Amino acid sequence: MPELTVEEARSAAAEGWTWGYALLQNYRTMYPQAVDQDDPRYVGGFGRFRHYAEPFTPANTDVVTPNNDTPYSWAWLDLRAEPYVVSVPAVDRYYVLPLHDLDTSYVGYVGTRTTGSEAGDYLVAGPGWDGVAPEGVTGVLRAATFLVGILGRTSVAGPDDVPALRDIQERYRLRPLSEFTGTGAPPSVDEPVWPVWREEDLGTVEFFTLLDFLLQFFPVLGAERELRGRLAALGVRGSGEFEPAALKPEIRAAVEEGIEDARARLEEAKKDAADSTHWFGTRAEHGTDYLTRAVGVDKGLYGLPAAEAWYAGWARDDQGNRPPNAATHDHVIRFAPGALPPARYFWSATMYRLPERLLVANEIDRYSIGDRTPGLVDDDDGGLTLYVRKDRPTDPKQAANWLPAPDGPFTIAIRVYGPDASVLDGSWSLPALSVET
Repeated sequence: MPELTVEEARSAAAEGWTWGYALLQNYRTMYPQAVDQDDPRYVGGFGRFRHYAEPFTPANTDVVTPNNDTPYSWAWLDLRAEPYVVSVPAVDRYYVLPLHDLDTSYVGYVGTRTTGSEAGDYLVAGPGWDGVAPEGVTGVLRAATFLVGILGRTSVAGPDDVPALRDIQERYRLRPLSEFTGTGAPPSVDEPVWPVWREEDLGTVEFFTLLDFLLQFFPVLGAERELRGRLAALGVRGSGEFEPAALKPEIRAAVEEGIEDARARLEEAKKDAADSTHWFGTRAEHGTDYLTRAVGVDKGLYGLPAAEAWYAGWARDDQGNRPPNAATHDHVIRFAPGALPPARYFWSATMYRLPERLLVANEIDRYSIGDRTPGLVDDDDGGLTLYVRKDRPTDPKQAANWLPAPDGPFTIAIRVYGPDASVLDGSWSLPALSVET
């Protein structure tokens, strides 16, 4: 393979960083959950679920921009030896078990919207598996990578509903195919030497050392063959042997410049990213738009596709304050009559303090507000006004509709589960976050 010029190396590094950003951010989560047994986030290794039935509170700091609508069920699959079977019970509420590849592209979804509320067994096969799905399997999902993650969500209607939620979660099952069929297990695969996650690697040439390790679990796809070829010319071949020190000084400098180019492009792209319509999806939906995928990963890793759940929010108020600040202003959000978020399932708006993007402690333990919040009071004309401020309103009507804010900067994320077509095509839009005068 011809040696890259300095210009070619810079370009390959920039495109490779943008493409690989999702893989590294995914590994950032997978490592503590599936590999590092000493980490409190450890789920028990591959092939196991760890469920979170209790709604999040401000004391939970291991997940940024958490939601209290749908507590999580985490799992990771290693498909090198054989497929897995994901089994679900009949579920009487909204749920989704989305399965994502190593680069966060979705393999498919098991849940209310896509597969319905009935019980089922779903085979998850890795690259190159050419077996026959056994009798009784409800469906087959084919992954493009050997490592697959699941961040399941199951809706909960408040603290009193937690026992029923936990009963559903505990009936989600993961089994190797041989266990499901009661046949002999295939030969085990070698356990790799997993690199320790280091945050600083995202911005240095060591980014490509970790990417090179991860590529051994990611066979080359047709649409990415040219980019993977240019990465291979840099030495990033999926061998796990990439060594930055072996690069010529001028090539290493070009790679460093390429990384800075890519990071600048990501920051610029994030400025215009208003909602999640195109951030998350399957490989076919993403195509080769790796920059948009990187924006989604940066803003909300493992976010659901817009057809499943639409995400947007208020990063500024109507006076141009970005971010809005509850220490200096009270705010309102006014939904006109008939203009509440149109959702097949439900919607919610969640408050986060900045810069941490964590829930906000408050005297009524309300961290989000939405169509399932008890006691909301409509306006006289049938609309709905939410009061966003740090102090509880003295007016009882306003207090009923209070979304507590921190004593400082904040952002609000809105989630619409099962969004109407008007949400997806933009004919319905969010009202402003208005400074109250």
